[in-house]
Amino acid sequence: MFLNDQETATDLLYYEAIAKTVVNLIRKTPDAPVTIGVHGDWGAGKSSVLKMLEDTFKDDKRVLCLWFNGWTFEGFEDAKTVVIETIVDELRRARPMSKKVADAAKKVLKRVDWLKLARKAGGFAFTAATGIPTFDQVKGLYDIATSFLEKPQDHISKEDLKGLADKAGEFIKDAPDDSDNLPEHIHAFREEFKELLDAADIDQLVVIVDDLDRCLPKTAIATLEAIRLFLFVERTAFVIGADELMIEYSVREHFPDLPPSSGPVSYARNYLEKLIQVPFRIPALGVAETRVYITLLLAENALGSADPRFLALLKSAREDMRRPWKSRGLDRRTVEQAMGGTMPPEVDQALVISAHVTKILSEGTRGNPRQVKRFLNSMMLRHAIAEERGFGADIQRPVLAKVMLAERFYPDFYEQLARLAANHSDGQPEALRRFEEHVRAPDAEEDDEKPAGKSGRRASRSTPAPLSAEAAEWEKNEWAKGWAAIDPPLTGVDLRPYVFVTRDKRSSLGGLAAASHLEGLVEKLMGPTLMVRGAASEIIKLTGPEPEEVFEAIRGRILQDDNFTAKPKGVDGLVRLVEAHPTLQRRLLEFIRELPVAKIGSWAASSWGACFTDTGIAAEFQATLRSWAEQADNAVLQKAAQGISKLQRS
Repeated sequence: MFLNDQETATDLLYYEAIAKTVVNLIRKTPDAPVTIGVHGDWGAGKSSVLKMLEDTFKDDKRVLCLWFNGWTFEGFEDAKTVVIETIVDELRRARPMSKKVADAAKKVLKRVDWLKLARKAGGFAFTAATGIPTFDQVKGLYDIATSFLEKPQDHISKEDLKGLADKAGEFIKDAPDDSDNLPEHIHAFREEFKELLDAADIDQLVVIVDDLDRCLPKTAIATLEAIRLFLFVERTAFVIGADELMIEYSVREHFPDLPPSSGPVSYARNYLEKLIQVPFRIPALGVAETRVYITLLLAENALGSADPRFLALLKSAREDMRRPWKSRGLDRRTVEQAMGGTMPPEVDQALVISAHVTKILSEGTRGNPRQVKRFLNSMMLRHAIAEERGFGADIQRPVLAKVMLAERFYPDFYEQLARLAANHSDGQPEALRRFEEHVRAPDAEEDDEKPAGKSGRRASRSTPAPLSAEAAEWEKNEWAKGWAAIDPPLTGVDLRPYVFVTRDKRSSLGGLAAASHLEGLVEKLMGPTLMVRGAASEIIKLTGPEPEEVFEAIRGRILQDDNFTAKPKGVDGLVRLVEAHPTLQRRLLEFIRELPVAKIGSWAASSWGACFTDTGIAAEFQATLRSWAEQADNAVLQKAAQGISKLQRS
């Protein structure tokens, strides 16, 4: 079972209201230019709204609706002119037999070509009247010259030089009269584009711009600047689907010298608001909407989007979502009625799954449709793998969903949980049990509100046992506390099957590092001291989960050796890695605790240098040192630990 992650024109979330509102706005302002923003987080459903919008206009012969994906043109030298050329070409394709359209399009493209050549020359065509070239203009001419000088001689040809000269000569000869005046040039472009719309004989041009927030800042700003050229062209409407925060980021990156703000609104936000006249924001899904969405996704996947039973269910869902605050989330009775009284097994399963995971997903994904869909795909795949391996009965979907939430949204927490479960004889970590008890326990204030007993003293609970080091660390994190409060509780659950089935995210690098670009770095960090030092720049460049993957690869190879009398290869590499990425300190401490006390040499007490900069973890390491100094099974380690402790006290 697989849920397609592409945008859809099938409205499972009742976004039709947003699409219809945008369409009505465009239709009611046929003469005035308008720019509309459809905003939302990544995966919120912007592209689906735009698809519905496009579908509405497809049968209207008086409106030409074009789709422009900014991401497709990532890497083009001048995305601004690419946008304009694409729009003109689409207009020409829409009227392939019209000579008037062809002539008008040629005229507009001629002006665009002049703009490109002027840009290549650093803008001299626009400022020749001043007689004073700017730095950028000089650089433009310099770039043209050096591009030929740097070209290998065996690849340069007379045709190359002649082609550039001919092109430049043609434009100089046919240059518009207003070519030295940028405002006049832009005005003329708009007038010529109006003539193109007249020739195409359409009432409105609607350009849908999608995936702009996926572009690099340079491409995003170039596309927006191209759109700005059309802001005063009547009968044009631009609908831009983008996360406004990403666009603001692009503005700040592209214009780094902008001051941070102009009053209560930043310059980046001002730029966006001047460009986009009417913003719409897609809201996040609530709990009931998430349950409806999950049920519809799975039912559509099982029955097909054209099945009458699915269409009846979709109709019931839309009625339910007209007033989300009253929604029941498609309960069994509603679904049975939509199915005509007979519940297909696949739809029954969809109801069961939605009941199990809705609350967890609604809170964990913050109501993001794409994250919900991807989460469901991953969960169903993993459950299917468990069934194929013969332990499907050991996997409960609600528990799997909760474990996967930690894996997806707080990887460090998940890694700790996975290791604790794997090392516990019953797969039930004591740290997790204490943490859940602590989070789920009634507040102390509730005890104060209890009536006093006969003795006049208020009832109170017994003092809870102190939290373990791991649980105390989790208690500092609001996400971890919120996760622990979500049902079902995991106390008493053997988590080992869940860790096994989600182990593709764990970084023991059973083949992961060997198949990745990290293999070379792991080999260097397993080498002698000089080789480890030489890898410093590579270590610093590690991002995201990469430091953890490298750490786990080295850790696994050290522990596999099972020879700890002398310092094993890889220990120096771990030290360098943790010094560069201090978030690994807890991992290093756990590794040290994993070492077999009876087998390790004196190096274990003195090899970690200044790795532990976190005061809490440093204190735990000192406690480990004291335990080594007090044990009697390994005299060499005992003596080394006592010596280190004595040096630290002096």
